[in-house]
Amino acid sequence: MSDRSFVFVLVEDQRQKQFIFRFLGAAGLNSHQMRIEVSPSGQGSGEQWVRKNFARQARKCRARNARKTSTCMFVLLDADGGTVQEHLVELDSALEAEDQPRFSSATDTIARLIPKWSIETWLLFLCSDGALSPPLNEDEPYKKSRTAEEWSKSIPKASKTLYTWSKIGAERPGYLLDSIRRGLDEIPRALPVRR
Repeated sequence: MSDRSFVFVLVEDQRQKQFIFRFLGAAGLNSHQMRIEVSPSGQGSGEQWVRKNFARQARKCRARNARKTSTCMFVLLDADGGTVQEHLVELDSALEAEDQPRFSSATDTIARLIPKWSIETWLLFLCSDGALSPPLNEDEPYKKSRTAEEWSKSIPKASKTLYTWSKIGAERPGYLLDSIRRGLDEIPRALPVRR
């Protein structure tokens, strides 16, 4: 069960929304404790929309925490052809552009989840419990390898697996995609998860 009373979430699309909703539900949060904002479809890049709105939501999260209200934030954006590190730098730049302090892993309760290429890469890996042979290559896009219905059906298992792996002392596969490993490092900062 989570100690957080409220979670702000920014995502690029409906598939990411379904994934994080299921993940947070596995952590014991209900829909009244979540505010999930999705990039409006047909209005440009979802990644740019998330980056543009990141500073606004981070300010709200930080303000609530300053008032001792247990709040966290999750940000999901696909790395696409870029790197996870490039997107982390862009999120820091978005904070600076709004005259906010850079992200602090010591004080911010913000998890930045950045699947490399897209959330579909994570869905494939998490549904296989890390046992795909040959292993997934994060430099390859997998989004078109399944139908929309197949992707939707994979979300419950994938989100549950990510939650299970995020627990303290959880057994994880010997091989993890780098973007998932980084995401697992981010999660405890936002959402303390127990055994």
